[in-house]
Amino acid sequence: MADDAVQSFLIGDVEVLRIVEYQGPFAPTGDLVPGVGPHLWAEHEEQLAPEHWDRVSDLTVSALQTWVLRSAGRTVLVDTGVGRGRERPGNPLFHRREGDLPGRLERAGVRPDDVDVVVNTHLHADHVGWNTHDQDGEWVPTFRNARYLLPAADDAHFGPENGYGGGGAVDDRLVYEDSVAPVHRAGLTVRWEGEHRIDEHLTLEAAPGHTPGSSVLRLNSRGEQAVFVGDLLHSPVQVLRPECSSCFCLDPDRAARSRRRVLERAAEENELVVPAHFADAGAVEVRRQGGGFTFHRRAA
Repeated sequence: MADDAVQSFLIGDVEVLRIVEYQGPFAPTGDLVPGVGPHLWAEHEEQLAPEHWDRVSDLTVSALQTWVLRSAGRTVLVDTGVGRGRERPGNPLFHRREGDLPGRLERAGVRPDDVDVVVNTHLHADHVGWNTHDQDGEWVPTFRNARYLLPAADDAHFGPENGYGGGGAVDDRLVYEDSVAPVHRAGLTVRWEGEHRIDEHLTLEAAPGHTPGSSVLRLNSRGEQAVFVGDLLHSPVQVLRPECSSCFCLDPDRAARSRRRVLERAAEENELVVPAHFADAGAVEVRRQGGGFTFHRRAA
């Protein structure tokens, strides 16, 4: 699929747009999900390759994407990518990246001023980058008519009161200062905890572990359901082994508990599972298999 491809589908009365900025090789399998050995990737090659795994290079295949929901008369963005021209010395893939999410949104019929709500599922660099843009040397909100919904636990953890993530990563202060603090100063943020209802179809729910405030967004419309899980899943291999967290999870055990809880409900209630970084169709259908789970590509 071309990087600038846009997919559109309906879940009940909610239109879902997938805006892809990048899709391709990402990280070695053993680095991204260190608890999963090479034998499991090989055992499930038919499911994982080539859409989610390049067997020759042993690199995972991932996407950098934003989901747009047209729900109850409003336009909602789920995560905002890496941004443009950011100093991210701790991550070569993101460092000074020249992305163009606003341009891709406009080509899909979504102008920045049309956006009513921005959901940051958590406050990592590749989920908040286009919260802001550079205007005459100053970082200002990209979606100036929107309310930015931030998990309160992440805002506290990555904010200055906790030393910008406790100094755990070199980029955390930079991310907060250029992508989060400016929307606070503009008075556009809503900090939430536990659960937050956006409208009749959309509800945010805490799913901690990947970060302290990591969250999922549930969609329920006319009997059809989906759950946007952010980085609760980085690869479909974690559906097969939900106990295995990614290398980016700050609390791997807690993330695994949140992941299993979300997958249990998805399998029971036939929720489409929509992660932040899945390549191919971007979403999967999860089913029970024995004492665990399996997955299938989202039906067209």
